[in-house]
Amino acid sequence: MRLLEPLFRLRFRPRMATVERAQRRIAEPKGSPEPPARLRRRHDVRSRTVGGFACHTVAPRGRTASRAAVYLHGGAYISEISPQHWTLVSKLADAGVRVEVPLYGLAPQHTHREAYPLVTAVYRELLAEVDASAVSIAGDSAGGGLALGFAQTLEAEGLPQPRQLVLLSPWLDLTIGNPEVPAVELRDPWLASTGLRVAGLSWAGGDDPTLPRLSPLNGPLTGLAPMVVYVGTHEICLPDVLELQRRAQRAGAPIDVTVCEGAVHVYPLIPVPEGRAAAADIVRRVAG
Repeated sequence: MRLLEPLFRLRFRPRMATVERAQRRIAEPKGSPEPPARLRRRHDVRSRTVGGFACHTVAPRGRTASRAAVYLHGGAYISEISPQHWTLVSKLADAGVRVEVPLYGLAPQHTHREAYPLVTAVYRELLAEVDASAVSIAGDSAGGGLALGFAQTLEAEGLPQPRQLVLLSPWLDLTIGNPEVPAVELRDPWLASTGLRVAGLSWAGGDDPTLPRLSPLNGPLTGLAPMVVYVGTHEICLPDVLELQRRAQRAGAPIDVTVCEGAVHVYPLIPVPEGRAAAADIVRRVAG
C-alpha cells in the first residue's frame, strides 16, 4: 500500500487541493458510463432508465441470484463510476449476487434532491422481486454516505431496512468538521479536505450541509440495518468513521468496523493485498 502513496500524492491529491482547482474539477463535463464490455461478457447485464437516470442490473449468468445488493459508487458526488467499482460489482455477481447500480446525477448539474428519489425507486423495484432480508445496500466514499443517509429515510418512506449496510470509507460529514481531521490529513496521500468541502457544497445545492441526508453522521442510528464499515488509517474519513462507531455503540446500533493499518481511502477497491482481502470479505458478507 505504501508504494502507491507517492502516486496518489502526485496524481490525485493536487486536483482538489485548493478551492480553485476543485471548482475546475467540478465543472468538468460529466458522462454516464456504460458497464464495461468485460462485465457484459461475464454476467447478465440489463440497463434501463429510472426517473431519468441510468440504472444497471448485473446478475450472475446461468443461475438464480441468491442475494441482492444496491451499490452506490463514490467520487465526491462529482465523478463518474470507475472501473474499480465495476470490478467489485463483478466479484459480487460471481458470488451469486444480483447488483443494482443506479448512476445518480452528479454535481453541479444535480444534487442530493434527485439522488434520493432515484435510490428509493430502485430499492422499491428490487423489493418487488426480492425480500429485504436478502438485500444489502453498499457504497464507497460519497456513495457510502449516500447509502447511510438513504437507510435513515426508509422508515419515513414506509420501506423495510435491508439485511445490512456495507460502507467503504464513507463520507459521513459533508463539512469535514471533525477536529481530528487535520492531523489525519497529513498522512492521507489522496484526499484534500479543502476541495472536498467545495464539492460537498455543490452537492448540497444550497441546502444546509449538516442535514442528515447530506451528513448522515448527524442522523438517527437506531432502527437501522447492521452496519459493516471499512476504513484505512491513512485517510481523512477515519475520524468520522470512529465517531460513527462510538455513536452507534451508545445507541445500541449494531456496527462492525474494520480499520486497516496503513491503508488509504476506499482500499477495498485497490488491487493490493489488503484491498483484495477486504474485497473478499465484502463479497463473503454480501453473498453469505
